[in-house]
This record gives sequence, structure tokens and C-alpha cells, in this order.
Amino acid sequence: MIVSNSMRKKLAVGWLVVLAVGVAVIFWRYEWKYSLPTPVPANYHAITLGSPVDLPSSAAALYSADHKPLFLHFFNPDCPCSRFNMPQLRALVQQYGQRANFAIVVMSPDKYTASDIQTKFKLPYPVPVLCDSAVAAACGVYSTPQAVILDKDRKLFYRGNYNRSRYCADERTAFARMALTGLLENNFSQTFDPLALKAYGCQLPSCTR
Repeated sequence: MIVSNSMRKKLAVGWLVVLAVGVAVIFWRYEWKYSLPTPVPANYHAITLGSPVDLPSSAAALYSADHKPLFLHFFNPDCPCSRFNMPQLRALVQQYGQRANFAIVVMSPDKYTASDIQTKFKLPYPVPVLCDSAVAAACGVYSTPQAVILDKDRKLFYRGNYNRSRYCADERTAFARMALTGLLENNFSQTFDPLALKAYGCQLPSCTR
């Protein structure tokens, strides 16, 4: 069978279209959709900044007699956005571990144990791991990754993103670090960039878009 030049061109264009569509689908799957804000659940109960947070019993022990602030890292190993926050959490624990209490809240306890998470994060010293979705509800968290900072009186000081960049590479928008630093320096009146407070990432409880 002889294929004409015009037919060859049509076949080539067809394959290029298929390839372009495939690349677009992959880009949407792994990049673009995660740059969009996470949809707010229909039954979402917002917790405003400055409000007292009633932590469930599983998290109550995180507050010790030292009256330190509490930094909660909401995490799911299966969420693509969560994977880029590991170095940031390690750095925060390393820098502020003596001045604040830290804990990791896992959103997929049926798949990962506390030991798995400790190994995955390679933190400088053991950080408590909670497997309780009620902690997310108490803090008004409906996506991962999210950082929550409670002051020494258990009031919500910050709930939001680590960084404007998905890869947490922009020092100018290191929101979680800025918030924790501000609290520890008694800057209770600081205002947060709207991008810091808008949830991005994987929607709870299944951590899917």
C-alpha cells in the first residue's frame, strides 16, 4: 500500500495532537490542578484566627506545662503537594524545637503508622505523630498540606500554607516560618498575605482533588 505525502502529513499531525493532549493531561494531573485553591467543603465549619481551639483528647497532651506554642503539620504521604514540605518542617523543628512544640497530623492512618512517618521525615528528634481526623476539624483544616499554629493559650494564630511556591522555594513567601517567627517574637498583630490563608493541595478526608 502506497501512502501519499498528504496522508503522511495527516498521520503526523494526528500523532502530534494525541501527544499534545497526553502532555496536557499529565500537566493537569500533576501540576496545574494543584495550583488552584482547594474547593471548600459544603459542610465546612470555619475557625477564625484568634479563636480558642478545642483539641480532641488525642492532641491534648501536646500542650505541656511549659506553655509553648504548638505547631501542627497536617500531612498525607499520598498527597503530591505534601511531599515538598518535609525539608521545611525539618528546618523549623531544628530552629525552633526548643521554643515551640511540634506534631505531625497524618491524614491516612490506615496506610501509614507513626513509625513510618518518623522514618520518612528524618526529623532531628522524635516529633509526636497523631492519626486523628478530628484534629483537622477542630482547627478548620480541610486540605493537605497545611500548617496550624496555636499560641500558648490554645488560640488559633495561623492556619495556612507553607509557601506560595508548591516547592516551598520562595523565601519571600515562607508563610508558615514567618507566622511562627512572628508569634515567638510576640508580634500578635501581624497580618497574613491572602495567599497564605487560602487552602491549596489535596482535599480531606481522602486527600484527592
